[in-house]
Amino acid sequence: MTGPQTDLAAEPVLLLADDGSIDVAIIGGGPVGLALATRLLLATPWRVALIDAATPARALRDPRSIALSHGSRELLAQIGAWPGAVTPIETIHVSQRGSFGHVKLRHEDYGIPALGYVVRYGDLCASIEQALARAASSGRLVRVQETRIDKVEQPAGNEAAGMVRLHGTGADGKPVALAATLAVQAEGGLFHERRTQAARHGGRNRDYGQTAIVSHVRCSRPMPGWAFERFTAQGPLALLPHDLPEAEGGAGYALVWCCAPDEAARRLALPEPVFLAELEQTFGPRMGRFVWTGKRHAFPLGLQAAELTVEGRVVAIGNAAQTLHPVAGQGLNLGLRDAFALADELRTACTPATLASFASRHRLDRAVTIGVTDLLPRTFGVGGPLAAHVRGAGLAALACFAPLRDALAHQMIYGMRR
Repeated sequence: MTGPQTDLAAEPVLLLADDGSIDVAIIGGGPVGLALATRLLLATPWRVALIDAATPARALRDPRSIALSHGSRELLAQIGAWPGAVTPIETIHVSQRGSFGHVKLRHEDYGIPALGYVVRYGDLCASIEQALARAASSGRLVRVQETRIDKVEQPAGNEAAGMVRLHGTGADGKPVALAATLAVQAEGGLFHERRTQAARHGGRNRDYGQTAIVSHVRCSRPMPGWAFERFTAQGPLALLPHDLPEAEGGAGYALVWCCAPDEAARRLALPEPVFLAELEQTFGPRMGRFVWTGKRHAFPLGLQAAELTVEGRVVAIGNAAQTLHPVAGQGLNLGLRDAFALADELRTACTPATLASFASRHRLDRAVTIGVTDLLPRTFGVGGPLAAHVRGAGLAALACFAPLRDALAHQMIYGMRR
């Protein structure tokens, strides 16, 4: 879990905590890194350094839509970081295009106000930033921005002694060095951005041969509180309720449309009316006509899951440990569970043994979440009428067999946390 080699001959312009005063250095200032830093400051006595390649202002401008489970709401509420501007998901409808069988998950069946929530990425980061600012009043936070960490160096010899040294580059291009008792790699990133790192550390690495088109859309007959996951021959199509700014028409949906890369490129280039017509044909008439779409973006999809998340004094969480297919929206939710489970484990001690204990206790949640999000797109990607009928029968059975349906819902809401 160390980064690429860099030239360390130049004298670093910054050396933090060479006296051992930094206990935990967190690399990455996205939601997972921010939440971990906040939780550590609130629940432990440790001094924390948060190092980010960007600035908070950049994240706050990010317009992407993020799906958070009710379980993530409970975690963020523990640190006072639940954002105010969210759109609840009260019902989830799962179906297969061109075949029978569907499943409905309803929030009232599980005694919770919503199964999940959709929030703008920038709003989520702003809320956690505010919680972090309150927690940082203790004076135990060191914030380093616009600094890219290129190498994480473990202490030589006995793992029970020494410090981790982080070497990187500041915004001015000059080398930077930091030292801490433990280091947490919590950088964000997509599948294609983390593929090289995954190859270095083994584990699972799968290219799904799909590209996700993401955007915002509006339709003529919206169904407030309903989210849809519709599996097609080329990949899942998800519509998540997300209230848009009034200037963009108010009630709308966040779209994630997975398809073959050449199809994604073609659809990105379509005029808006043609794109909306193809979307309507794929999704169906349930919500009337699609009448507007925002700017379209695309990114390739794959699985990257490191075999080991802990190596000595260094641990990887969130996208630094695994990038997942967006089906069921589990990536960030697992990353937040990573952060809170790690912080809670570090209550007792700040040692390599504590990191190893975290990896052991969190292994089942990680394995099940990765397994489910890997199985779904591969299972529904098998072509042919026989496979479609088998999947339809499976959806029908899931709808009728409450224990299995409830187990799926529990995994989506809480993971293996409860």
